Amino acid sequence: MATNPFDDDKLREECGVFGVFGHEDSAALTTLGLHALQHRGQEAAGIVAYDGEHFHMHRAKGQVGDTLNAPDVIARLPGHMAIGHVRYSTSGDSIMRNVQPLFADFAFGGLAVAQNGNLTNARALRAAMVREGRLFQSTTDTEVIIHLVAKSGSDTLVGRVTDAIGQLEGAYSIVLVSRKKVIGVRDPLGVRPLVLGRLDASFVLASETCALDIIGAEFLRDVEPGEMVVLDGDGVESLRPFSRRRSRFCVFEYIYFARPDSRVEGRGVYSTRKSIGAELARESGVAADVVVPVPDSGVPAAMGYAEAAGLPYELGIVRNHYVGRTFIEPADQIRHLGVRLKHSPNRDALDGKRVVLVDDSIVRGTTSTKIVEMIRNAGAREVHLRISSPPTAHSCFYGIDTPEREQLLAARHDIEGMAALIGVDSLAFLSIDGLHRAMGEAAGRNAIEPQFCDACFTGDYPTGLTDFEEGSIGSELSLLEEDV
Repeated sequence: MATNPFDDDKLREECGVFGVFGHEDSAALTTLGLHALQHRGQEAAGIVAYDGEHFHMHRAKGQVGDTLNAPDVIARLPGHMAIGHVRYSTSGDSIMRNVQPLFADFAFGGLAVAQNGNLTNARALRAAMVREGRLFQSTTDTEVIIHLVAKSGSDTLVGRVTDAIGQLEGAYSIVLVSRKKVIGVRDPLGVRPLVLGRLDASFVLASETCALDIIGAEFLRDVEPGEMVVLDGDGVESLRPFSRRRSRFCVFEYIYFARPDSRVEGRGVYSTRKSIGAELARESGVAADVVVPVPDSGVPAAMGYAEAAGLPYELGIVRNHYVGRTFIEPADQIRHLGVRLKHSPNRDALDGKRVVLVDDSIVRGTTSTKIVEMIRNAGAREVHLRISSPPTAHSCFYGIDTPEREQLLAARHDIEGMAALIGVDSLAFLSIDGLHRAMGEAAGRNAIEPQFCDACFTGDYPTGLTDFEEGSIGSELSLLEEDV
């Protein structure tokens, strides 16, 4: 089930990872860190801790507050190091055996792994290992990493992990915990985020800086693309198992996924979203009376748009934050009421107005259509929809759960066609050059050396897509079905 049963028209969160070494309350800190990363995945959460003698694990479906917060849960997770994970299923089904971290016993001892991102050759690797007789317990691509570690002939854990990640294709940030170390690894292009922090004498890894803030940890730096950081009793060791390559950080982290109070790759997310909104106003300004965001993701961009356009900013839509996973599963006959359960119009801000409505993206277009209808019913005289990203016309294979391309509205219609279907007076998206200008690239997107991964807009995928190339694994896909 989706994060919200009434919200099937947003790109889904990826996952969030957290790790800590050298703190006696490692599980409690990890729980707090996962709270801060809850926006990155709300289907399941888990922690693995090590106390010097034993590994302790708790994994469950549901949100952190429902699954990890109880005092008896934390008490069952003693240890001075731990890793944790919040999950939205971008690879593998939403079943308990896919909940991370995954744990395995090796000849050298136990090892737990948690991953944010997606491996684009996991199916091919898995199919080859199944033919060798290896047994898999889950359908998530993270288990491939465990088997690759097991296959390695290296006599050290770092060597085994290096061998394993050297065979991976795609985008990932990975945290691992063994009997002596916590390890963090970021993919060679740095598509997915990972940061390093310090709390007193302990060290922390997290997907975003907001997870450091919640525990009072000091942000040290971003883990670099292609870097492996090893946390142990000697401190922090930095290794470079890959040759250096130009970073292709996911630009959608700035548009939507990262929390507004985080800093990623040296940029504040909140201020970046305001800059994106300002660029949108410069590109596609329109005569209007008021700027209204679609909450919550459209808020900073709408503020930037309003400032640049010299228009009033109003909360013309009020969001109900208490409609979530625990809400009743809607019957088909009331499903169309979903937008009104999550969003309510503020008639005082809309009645008789020419409204610029700002949102971060359009996926299928179903929610946008309902919101526009709701605003018109509240008395808006005109509705001009402005989107603070380019048209999402391509699927993401790097850990963001996008629909199949044929379900993406921008892949099936031009802007005029989309405007007619949604029912707006005008529709405009931020251009790809405008997006990159807002990110600080004065000349816009450099097609020769692009600074970010923007494949969902351009179709320019920065890595191989082995599992998605026609005929690449053929009949071997049958080995990956859930009912095997």
